[in-house]
Amino acid sequence: MNRVILIGNGFDLSHGLKTSYADFILWYCEKRIKELMSSDMNESKDLLCTFRKRNDSNSILKQIQNLRQQGETTEKVDEIIKKIINRGLAKPENPFFKNIFDTLSNKGWVDIENVYYRFLFPFNEVRNSFNQYKFHYENNPDTLNKELAHIKSLLIEYLDSIQKYIVKDSILSSEIWKKMVAHIQKRDIAVSSEDCWTKMLQQRVSYPKEVWGAMADAYYEDAFAISATISRFLRDQSNAGTDWIKNINFDSAPNFFFKPDRIMMVNFNYTRLADMYFPYNDYFCVNHIHGNLKEPDSVIFGYGDEMDENYKRMSDKNDNEYLRNIKSIKYLEAANYRNLLEFIESDCFQIFIIGHSCGNSDRTLLNTLFEHKNCVSVKPFYHVFKEGRDNYMELVQNISRNFTDKQLMRDRVVNKTFCETI
Repeated sequence: MNRVILIGNGFDLSHGLKTSYADFILWYCEKRIKELMSSDMNESKDLLCTFRKRNDSNSILKQIQNLRQQGETTEKVDEIIKKIINRGLAKPENPFFKNIFDTLSNKGWVDIENVYYRFLFPFNEVRNSFNQYKFHYENNPDTLNKELAHIKSLLIEYLDSIQKYIVKDSILSSEIWKKMVAHIQKRDIAVSSEDCWTKMLQQRVSYPKEVWGAMADAYYEDAFAISATISRFLRDQSNAGTDWIKNINFDSAPNFFFKPDRIMMVNFNYTRLADMYFPYNDYFCVNHIHGNLKEPDSVIFGYGDEMDENYKRMSDKNDNEYLRNIKSIKYLEAANYRNLLEFIESDCFQIFIIGHSCGNSDRTLLNTLFEHKNCVSVKPFYHVFKEGRDNYMELVQNISRNFTDKQLMRDRVVNKTFCETI
């Protein structure tokens, strides 16, 4: 049995990387104001926003820099963005970027990919607030795509600066590593998939010592000790008689006996942090499903929800610009998606979710994984906030939207009692 680990932005954030979209927008404002203040010009304009010199520009710049150094909070982001707008330091040049600023000033956070999709096709009644901009982008999606492309290039520049100076071995967590490579537990397996559990046990009873030794090496364990312990366990069980395989007591098996055969980390981020945890060998691999910063042209930034009720209407418009940044189409530019399909077709697998919100912008891919015939469970790792509340229920609500079969969802998603924090 294998394991697929879905890695989202919360994974990078948990390591101290400032990779939220709010972090990115604050960096963008700092960058633009610094450039303006060091020039002789009174204003500076790009495709997204015009910045103007004001008497308090230096004061606002210092506040942004202090905020980025100390770590932003929702309230502080809300406050600084309002200052930038209300004091005339910045004026968004298009409805798309204006909505990003408005969302940050009201909520302190923003999901740029979701905002993009709502502007790309603003016909749903739920999107009434976007209808005032309908004629800005309707029948002219290439304008919106150029604006998104500019944001994408800036985002790559920002994340690359983080990767160069902050992504180091010193920020890796042994606790996170232990959770990612933990043994498979029967209580996590869906009731409808118990035959996969039985199949796994029957296969492992016949593994030779060499296989256990190679697995132990990959997991940074003592190969000799692991092989000897498992051999001793199986030898003791075989003394029970000729039908010992049917009656074997797996409760006494060493934990390593239940390690995943192979693990694929599906990295939805763009940084190389995930690669620093897993060595590339026959047992581990990292799939940069959205590309990586080393190859900027590989970066996928857009939307991925073919299940949305308006997607068909949008694709029927016979204008390829509407589909330019749809993730499920962009996946065809590289082998990552095919490699993922080959992995999940090869054997039964469980899913770990670490730092991924499971929002609609990745719903097509997540539905493929969650409802695949070989999937035996979906286990979210949740976050506990300083005030004591956690986001388990929010995660499960998002996960449920990626299932079309709700009965299957209730069987496969691991209940909170058996889930862990990250």
